[in-house]
Amino acid sequence: MPATNLPGIRACRPAWNKGRIVGQKRPLAPKHVWSIRVRLEIAQTIRELALFNLAIDSKLRGCDLVKLKAADVYAAGQVKHRASIVQSKTRKPVSFEITEGTRKAVAAWLEDPLMIGSEHLWPGRFHERLHISTRQYARLVREWVTSIGLEPSAYGTHSMRRTKVAQIYRKTGNLRAVQLLLGDTKMDSTVRYLGVELEDALTIAEAVEI
Repeated sequence: MPATNLPGIRACRPAWNKGRIVGQKRPLAPKHVWSIRVRLEIAQTIRELALFNLAIDSKLRGCDLVKLKAADVYAAGQVKHRASIVQSKTRKPVSFEITEGTRKAVAAWLEDPLMIGSEHLWPGRFHERLHISTRQYARLVREWVTSIGLEPSAYGTHSMRRTKVAQIYRKTGNLRAVQLLLGDTKMDSTVRYLGVELEDALTIAEAVEI
């Protein structure tokens, strides 16, 4: 009887996600936001403070945040109170507020010598790169959360996007407002993104009397 050719037995490789926290990244809690902000202020890292603050306020995806131009947030000699951009993913405009603390941080960054001659708000270090990459932004986020003792694998650039809307939802339960602020085209996308559970929905419903 001829010998049967059996497939070679491969050594088991560890799963790609072994030891990692996968899934949706957590939003930062208010105390985390203030801790990071204070550390950046003390370190006098003008660019990072402006980037961190605007990431929280704008609620933009990383790909849109890194591509921001100075003209998107600055006009008539001052940082705008509100701004609007067209999202790369949906090709639809989304508006966001720029709070006082963020305006001050961005204004200080715009006066920095590193901004001379740059139309992009976060210029790259190399001439061929007009702005920082999403990978550079992700590395900064990792450094920020690590600096205050958080587990970096549990947080990412989407943590920055989710931070403010998570608080808005908790305080108001207004999913429509969150949908508009995130620039989502469908409500179910917003629900999934926030991680809204049935218990949350029932709590909101119980608070409404007809």
